Amino acid sequence: MAEKKVVLTYEGLQNLENELQELKTVRRKEVAEKIKEARGQGDLSENAEYDAAKEEQAEIETRIVELEKILRNAQVIDEDEVNVDVINLGCRVKIYDMEFDEELDYAIVGSTEADPSEGKISNESPVGAALIGHKVGDVVEVEVPEGKLEFKILEIYR
Repeated sequence: MAEKKVVLTYEGLQNLENELQELKTVRRKEVAEKIKEARGQGDLSENAEYDAAKEEQAEIETRIVELEKILRNAQVIDEDEVNVDVINLGCRVKIYDMEFDEELDYAIVGSTEADPSEGKISNESPVGAALIGHKVGDVVEVEVPEGKLEFKILEIYR
């Protein structure tokens, strides 16, 4: 079975590569030192520091494998070539929330990069999926667990 392509912006790719580098070069060494120090304390069967360090090591190794898989399957969006006539992956959009009477600004990104607190919404999220393909001036209805939202598209840009 072919693995799913992971859509990333260039910034997202850089962030994941930096995280992987940090885990491999810094965090691995730190946890290896913690394990070494814990071993030096004697009996490992009742050594909480050793158990915690081994658990941390497992988490780091799991994340490394996860990042390597993501990067192996990455499809990078060239944001300079994104068509801003319609909303698509890699563009930014300014929308008007008709219920709450406020303007919102979002970047449409792949699910790996999504972080609504930073204004990055996934193309697979209810709002992101509903916005894809629409133009400036369109009013988009979005079904969310809390009900129905309406947004007017004000601007599409890079």
